[in-house]
Amino acid sequence: MSFNDDSAVQIDADRANLSPVLTASGISKSFGGVAALRDVHLELKAGEIHALMGENGAGKSTLMKILSGVHTDYEGTVRVDGETVHFGSVRDAEAAGIAIIHQELNLVPELSVSDNIFLGRERLIAGLIVDRKASTRAARALLQRLGIDLDPEARIASLRVGEQQLVEIAKALSLDARILIMDEPTSALSPAECRRLFGIIRQLAADGVAIVYISHRIDEVMHLADRVTVFRDGRHVLTGEMSGLTEDAIIAAMVGRSLLDAVHDERVADDRIVMAVRNLSLSVPQRHGWRQVLEGVSFDLHAGEILGIGGLLGSGRTEILETIFGSAEGQSGGEIRLDGLAVEIRSPRDARRLGIALVTEDRKSQGLHLQASITDNVALPLVGALARFGIRSFAGEAQIAEHAVETLGVRCSGIEQPAGTLSGGNQQKVVIGKWLATRPRVLLLDEPTRGIDVGAKREIYDLVFRLAREGIAIVVISSELPELLLLADRILVMSEGRQSGMLARSEATEERIMQLAAPRSSRAKAVA
Repeated sequence: MSFNDDSAVQIDADRANLSPVLTASGISKSFGGVAALRDVHLELKAGEIHALMGENGAGKSTLMKILSGVHTDYEGTVRVDGETVHFGSVRDAEAAGIAIIHQELNLVPELSVSDNIFLGRERLIAGLIVDRKASTRAARALLQRLGIDLDPEARIASLRVGEQQLVEIAKALSLDARILIMDEPTSALSPAECRRLFGIIRQLAADGVAIVYISHRIDEVMHLADRVTVFRDGRHVLTGEMSGLTEDAIIAAMVGRSLLDAVHDERVADDRIVMAVRNLSLSVPQRHGWRQVLEGVSFDLHAGEILGIGGLLGSGRTEILETIFGSAEGQSGGEIRLDGLAVEIRSPRDARRLGIALVTEDRKSQGLHLQASITDNVALPLVGALARFGIRSFAGEAQIAEHAVETLGVRCSGIEQPAGTLSGGNQQKVVIGKWLATRPRVLLLDEPTRGIDVGAKREIYDLVFRLAREGIAIVVISSELPELLLLADRILVMSEGRQSGMLARSEATEERIMQLAAPRSSRAKAVA
């Protein structure tokens, strides 16, 4: 539906007269004596897209886990269609028509797309044998309906994070839920996939599905949501019609103060070329032969420069960083020069030795040991270098961790706090601190602000600018075009594994980036 025409006004008026399909009132929840929620409330109506916002730790996900049957011990009352309910499990919530898409992926890597979509609800022959053909057909029909171009028989482990997120969305929608909770559903999606998802969400709302939409992307919810509720420090601080609120008002409610827009750091990059990449290529194995995912990528990276890489999901952005870092699977080609000298990088160890660091897109599975302490995480790349006669230097490791916590502003109880208990923004700082401890000349950042709140984003931006001023050469990938335009001095745009353009900061716009990122067939049609 449109949000700017007379029909939208009529829908808003009709919705205002509806009884709530879900009401949560007086909800409180504590973990180990620490209050996560304090007497919060939320009201949801059929056909409504209701944004739930707040910084990390504000209590958003805790409330959603209560409403979806994950947390069963809490104070307060939950009503569905006016009837008081208390879910004892996720199955109870699903039976009441509530489905949730968690921020953290909840898929089985070794199973197929269709197996994950219908896990626990498999199609059976005679009630005994899994009918895989029927599951595959149903999954393919669902994916096609959602406009998701994925093979239902593909293993989840073979998919990128953004593609796995689409499977999560299909899985939740397969439940035919009346109430759909979406926790950061676009955190790993490209702009085109976001637009596709928004179309699906609007259609679901038009069909009467009530949607709770959690996101840190304020511009996103401003255009998508009908109403917004804001939590801060576990308390309810605001509920209002989105049409009557400004972005500044929402940010002030989230962080308790006005947050000025970050501005581009006006640096002048050094003329010295730290890294030169020529004709970078990558082919990955498939069931039948090889598939070319990168071809002919070339660029120079100067000291103190921030080079952005834009493009759609699957365009080859991440593969560029992985190939440079020596972690890409497959056969790579091309030439990499550091300070004018050709180098061969066969593994991350080679890259680290040469002064190259990579902060990966998925910090939880690839960047951190969640159960280990901040110290263990930060010092991990240097354990061998700090050891004496084969014995770990715990004092040296602690010193490095203390320095990272202090210089990066990591909010924690101490350097022995487990990394998994930190907020998303502070986890990202620990990952960056780990690699900065190796004193890199080249820092590769893949979606550095994915899944973190607006306050933490500003801190990451300031950190990236500071590192560039110190002379570190930086490459950053971001699916958020405003972020890319804010950070980058130049932007390399990828399309279908090829370099489609290099934009100077002065000529880069969201429209120009999207034109270059579009598949070649689409660009040809636009020209014609």
